[in-house]
Amino acid sequence: MSKKTLLILGALVLVVIVYAMNTGKQASGASATGCKVTVTADVLNARESADGNAKIVGKYLRDAQFDAMPGIQNGFRKVADDKWVAAAFTQPVAGSAC
Repeated sequence: MSKKTLLILGALVLVVIVYAMNTGKQASGASATGCKVTVTADVLNARESADGNAKIVGKYLRDAQFDAMPGIQNGFRKVADDKWVAAAFTQPVAGSAC
């Protein structure tokens, strides 16, 4: 391969890597729901409904930050469709509308 072809391929790979690293990132403090929370427990289980006995569908580690829905139901905060976390183990991020 020629040097020109290698340079073009290298540039394309670099663009793809930069794009992949930035996909899904939001501006600091920005939240699609207006509510962003931080996990205060060592490990926080995400459940499929607002019930402490519901099936575990995910886990978050201490200091993880993610969008949530404003408001609490039965002590749980909704973070996605069929995904709830115990509100007692989350803290709204400063400036969040939770």
